[in-house]
Amino acid sequence: MSSFKPLVFSGVQPTGNLHLGNYLGAIRKFVALQETHDCIYCVVDLHSITAQLVHEDLVEQTRSITAAFLASGIDPKKHIVFNQSRVPQHAELAWIFNCVARIGWMNRMTQFKDKAGKDRENASLGLLAYPSLMAADILVYRATHVPVGDDQKQHLELTRDIAIKFNNDFSRKIGELGLGVEMKMGEETVNGFFPLTEPLIEGPATRVMSLRDGSKKMSKSDPSDLSRINLTDDADTISKKIRKAKTDPEALPSDVEGLKGRPEAENLVGIYAALAECPREQVIRDFGGQQFSAFKPALADLAVEKLAPIASEMRRISADRAYVDSVLRDGGQRAGAQAEATMKGVREIIGLLTD
Repeated sequence: MSSFKPLVFSGVQPTGNLHLGNYLGAIRKFVALQETHDCIYCVVDLHSITAQLVHEDLVEQTRSITAAFLASGIDPKKHIVFNQSRVPQHAELAWIFNCVARIGWMNRMTQFKDKAGKDRENASLGLLAYPSLMAADILVYRATHVPVGDDQKQHLELTRDIAIKFNNDFSRKIGELGLGVEMKMGEETVNGFFPLTEPLIEGPATRVMSLRDGSKKMSKSDPSDLSRINLTDDADTISKKIRKAKTDPEALPSDVEGLKGRPEAENLVGIYAALAECPREQVIRDFGGQQFSAFKPALADLAVEKLAPIASEMRRISADRAYVDSVLRDGGQRAGAQAEATMKGVREIIGLLTD
């Protein structure tokens, strides 16, 4: 190869209902990227057991995320949609990456510290090591780009660190086997088997906050359903949640700088900008000086216009289990063929004896 083929990979965990933050921060970008890139989109069911081993119905959660992908406009024929556990090469490469990555790298991961809390000794090994699995998810397809939110940038940096170490450690063998791409690593040129995956961070609302607390990220695990807009919410529920969203007593400012120190106001303006696909400055020009009693109904109408059709289509697709399962089965077969091609090279490079 003279270069790595451009390819986008991303995944979503099947835990709880997908919400507005997932849609604006990830799924809508997935849909847009289809127009310019080859894409692989994965329901990462193996990741879902790192923090919580026992789930009431992981199968249905997996189908629900798939339905959300399809309802939002992802084309499973032109691109690939599948669930992670169908392709065992993810786990195989993750083990190899566990041996590439250093314990110190894992200990620096802020999400592990957040999720493990004070009782780190009682956290699962999977929770500590899951960034290796995330790196394997991406690099088993030698993906060149990943659409990520701000909170995932550290994991992508780890993916790049793992690729760099693998490429450096095995450069000679990669070259001998003719499996690599010449890459500059500082002053040196090495034979790289894995690309240094780049992040794709775009749009005015890559981080959507809770409707009840503008300092916290919108989350599927928040005990208050009023904190988020679920993709399955109907029009009345969407409107109700926006009406009840926490704000402050001041009017909207006359410029974007005036949003500083007002997290709830900044969040609602950011959501409006993202849904309308316009800069926040435009929202302030249209609504600056107005009270939230005027702004919230406009935001509710816009959210219903954009999200209600997705919710309706999601319900329709979810009702057809056979179709959803056929999409995942077909996607798994196609993804597996690509993943196996990569793993064949990895096994040769490392020196694992196979038939």
